[in-house]
Amino acid sequence: MADEYIYKSKEQGEESGRNITKLENLGFRVGQGLIENGNDTARFKDELDVMKFICKDFWTSVFRKQIDNLRTNHQGIYVLQDNTFQLLSQLSAGKQYLDQAPKYLAFTCGLVRGALFSLGVKSIVTAEVSTMPASKFQVMIQKM
Repeated sequence: MADEYIYKSKEQGEESGRNITKLENLGFRVGQGLIENGNDTARFKDELDVMKFICKDFWTSVFRKQIDNLRTNHQGIYVLQDNTFQLLSQLSAGKQYLDQAPKYLAFTCGLVRGALFSLGVKSIVTAEVSTMPASKFQVMIQKM
């Protein structure tokens, strides 16, 4: 299903934006489901612990590796860096593929946002790629 939206989002304009939104929403629901099945909410003392869980356990269960780097400004912004992001590693490093990368990241942004939501953390998750296949996911925590 996600592949279908990625393929359809090759179209330009408003339809492409709708497909990317659908991918992000699909990822959100999957992320929620993965956490609700595990029910790990009681073991975290603060949001930094939640983010460490996302970077180690959650990321490993989904992508079979941990996040390579977690940074924070200690004011609710976290940057998760994956130097060999699995969904981008099959794409060529050419400029045309770099332009297509956000379509492959939308699902994962939703996945992280949904997982965090199920753990009691409301957030906005965005992604960027400057060099393939490395990607950075920025998580901005929103106070509830």
